[in-house]
Amino acid sequence: MRKIINYLKDSYTELVHKVTWPTWKELQNSALVVMIASLIFALIVFVMDISFQTILEGIYKIV
Repeated sequence: MRKIINYLKDSYTELVHKVTWPTWKELQNSALVVMIASLIFALIVFVMDISFQTILEGIYKIV
């Protein structure tokens, strides 16, 4: 039980005193990058989906 208490105390000390937390501006910039990357990825998947749909519809019409 003592080991768990020491672990929790050490974890708290590290999070409060040793971890460098991002500023609000850095956090906003990171969130913006993630949103833009997610949008680009979604658009790529959308284009691939439409392309495969068109290709398969063409194959189905032939067969």
